[in-house]
Amino acid sequence: MQARMKHPVFIIPDAMKALHALDQATDKNETVSYVLRKLVHLRASQINGCSVCVHMHARELKKANESDDRIFAVAAWRDTPYFTDAERAALALTESVTRLSDRADPVPDGEWEEAARHFDEPALSALLLQIALINVWNRLNASVRQVAGEWG
Repeated sequence: MQARMKHPVFIIPDAMKALHALDQATDKNETVSYVLRKLVHLRASQINGCSVCVHMHARELKKANESDDRIFAVAAWRDTPYFTDAERAALALTESVTRLSDRADPVPDGEWEEAARHFDEPALSALLLQIALINVWNRLNASVRQVAGEWG
């Protein structure tokens, strides 16, 4: 497998800086922990079929001492006992925001209200920005067919 082209963030380095700045702007929210961000990143990447990000975020979770049970079960989080209610709310929101065109009401009130029960506005803002950010990365990687395990 070979990428179609050099990754756009290396052709336009300011784009890399901007994406990193967005990530750093949201990583200060303690409610949206590193592990929660990586669970969200992994789930969106699974939905989008981004092999680069699935590989990367599963490894990051492993490095953060997350159990194999939790990492392997992200794709089926609804049917496993491994996630907290807050994590479930974040994963549901991730799926809705990632699949905007799949239903008439992309982010149903019930899902939003459940997320709002667990996250205040600053945390919801950080969570939404993280979901948007990983979707940008997924779309870039899928478009150029970036190869998992390689970068550059």
